[in-house]
Amino acid sequence: MKIQTKVLDRLEDIPVVGSVAKVVKANMGILIGFLVLLVFLSIFAENFLSWANIVNLMRSVSTNAILAIGVMLSIMLAGIDLTCGALVALSGVVAVLSMSQFGMPLPVALLFGIAIGLVVGLLNGVIIAYTGIHPFVVTLAMQSICRGAAYLAAGGKPVTVRNEAFTALGNGYLGPIPLPVIYMLVLFFLLYLLLNKTRLGRHIYALGGNPTAAKYSGINVTRVKVFVWAVSGLLAAFAGVVLASRMSSGQPTSGVGYETDAIAAAVIGGTSMYGGVGRTSGVFIGVLIIGMISNGLNLLHVNSFWQYVIKGIIIIVAVYFDMRKNKGNVRTGF
Repeated sequence: MKIQTKVLDRLEDIPVVGSVAKVVKANMGILIGFLVLLVFLSIFAENFLSWANIVNLMRSVSTNAILAIGVMLSIMLAGIDLTCGALVALSGVVAVLSMSQFGMPLPVALLFGIAIGLVVGLLNGVIIAYTGIHPFVVTLAMQSICRGAAYLAAGGKPVTVRNEAFTALGNGYLGPIPLPVIYMLVLFFLLYLLLNKTRLGRHIYALGGNPTAAKYSGINVTRVKVFVWAVSGLLAAFAGVVLASRMSSGQPTSGVGYETDAIAAAVIGGTSMYGGVGRTSGVFIGVLIIGMISNGLNLLHVNSFWQYVIKGIIIIVAVYFDMRKNKGNVRTGF
């Protein structure tokens, strides 16, 4: 490992190659895990490397990736967002109902569905920032509210719509690349710009690393908290609309367990549960690992129930190593 690190140190001074070397160096551990998993599934899972399966894998991880971006930001503030899975269902149901029941034009229906996520995210952020209630409790309660609202709005059953333009949003292609993958890549790029090129990004790192110091250094702590949870809600709603487009229906049962995958991807990608630490590239690789595990286990005909068990174990192991890494620097509260 030391030899590889020295080689990467020398490559960092070379234009373009240096950027890649920095990413590899920062994510060395998770990249090794990714490659081991890739080789294992390539050998033992039939058709894993086929083009059709790769396209299917990338399309399926795109929803989780969009959720993981928002969840990553909340974890960077030593919080969490458990609402995102239920918001996927609610936003999809609202968007489809807006077209099928109320006859809204497609752009208006999409904005309506996505706006639901923004409103819920703002509510989460305001409650967390102004009351001091831990994000776990607030987002858990809001998860129940959103799931119930989705069932009530849909009458407890899936709602469908026939609209080719809507269906194309989740099933279309740009060249050989599925549109949801394009959305995912664009959003990861915007996340990179936010965290690395803006003052707000630096404030998120500062607030997550040391809330007291951030407050006394003049950072508007309340505004940053509200912004983070609002963005998380907005992204969850966008993912819900895209998923509803893929299924040509809004389903109140969709999104169950999605928050688990998003949290797992963020934590595996190096986002610290104690706040202040998170890398865009790491979360992207984490999303791929979670997607490959689900895809690979399906190809290996492993019972889907075991997938929940395996992902739970992965989260515990990732948090354990995060605790060891931050030993002596652990803080509690929000």
